[in-house]
Amino acid sequence: MATDAEKISQAISQMHRIAVIGIKTERAGGPAYTVPAYLQRTGFDIVPVPVYFPADTEILGIPVHRTLATILPPADTVLLFRRSVVVAEHLDEILAAHPRTVWMQLGISNDAMAETLERAGIDVVQNRCLQVELARRGR
Repeated sequence: MATDAEKISQAISQMHRIAVIGIKTERAGGPAYTVPAYLQRTGFDIVPVPVYFPADTEILGIPVHRTLATILPPADTVLLFRRSVVVAEHLDEILAAHPRTVWMQLGISNDAMAETLERAGIDVVQNRCLQVELARRGR
């Protein structure tokens, strides 16, 4: 798991297209909206994968996907905005999509899932805010 500053910096340097599972709409607000909006403003290609909001077809001006399998080209990073107790519900689809990195936002962690992902060759960052880590690195 990426826990030291160098490994986190390396994971960030390889991010380009980020699928955000659990993204929220602007009207719902909160970090699950503001962090992806920030990432988009700083040049990342964001792909919304909301869990709720079934009537919404766009978030951040981008068509939503309901599963990672429909994202083409595939995302190199999956950013999770889901509670720790339910994050493993996405394990199979993440393994199938095989992103380079899975990032669990601040307050989100699941060691068993992280170990499974790492055994599959996927880097994992847990319990860290991607926006904060970018700001620390001047982005």
